[in-house]
Amino acid sequence: MDLFWQYLALAASAFTSATILPGTSEAAFAVFVHQYPHAWAGAWLTAGVFNSLGSMISYGMGRLIPPKKQPSEKILRRLRRWGVWALLLAWLPVVGDGLPIAAGWLRLNFWKSALMLTAGKFVRYGVLLAGVKGIFG
Repeated sequence: MDLFWQYLALAASAFTSATILPGTSEAAFAVFVHQYPHAWAGAWLTAGVFNSLGSMISYGMGRLIPPKKQPSEKILRRLRRWGVWALLLAWLPVVGDGLPIAAGWLRLNFWKSALMLTAGKFVRYGVLLAGVKGIFG
């Protein structure tokens, strides 16, 4: 039962980290994998899924922005140039939270956006997992 609460905390951290709410999913993920090395696959799946869901909430928020309001010009330039492929970078600090919002505002395809966001999130946690396992064995 103890592991259930740890998964729940990881899910909450991963979800909020992908929205405009503050979160510390990298630290929560690293601590989880370090404390429960046998549960690395569940941690990777949980963090990836809930971080992706958080980004899709941000995408939905972007769709609610009236056309007269715009996300930052820097983010808009990237999305106009790269389209949904830019969403692979939604895990980046600072600009990452704005990418899904801008994608929603620009009405980029929902399914393609979800696919790119999810792929980027899972790669991010996979790299982090490799780092944690490499450091702690």
